Amino acid sequence: MMEDLLQGYVVLTDDVGHEEEYQVLRVLEMHGMHYVLLQPDRSPDEGPVILRVDGDVEQDEASLATIEDDEEWESVAEAFDEIMFELDDQS
Repeated sequence: MMEDLLQGYVVLTDDVGHEEEYQVLRVLEMHGMHYVLLQPDRSPDEGPVILRVDGDVEQDEASLATIEDDEEWESVAEAFDEIMFELDDQS
């Protein structure tokens, strides 16, 4: 999975087995955890999705998980907002 993230895409499967490809906009390391900002390929007008990378990234034994803790999600979302804002300023 980490190879897919580094290549800029990942395929996620929902609860009923439907697969959807997402573009990886950014990967962020924060407080010893990795997070990804994903944009659905089929629905570009839909907002991006933030997920946490759980497991061992170095051994390529990781999976993506939703962020259940509100404080963690807010902190990560704010960090991604700052990164994206800085990138917009540079262009």
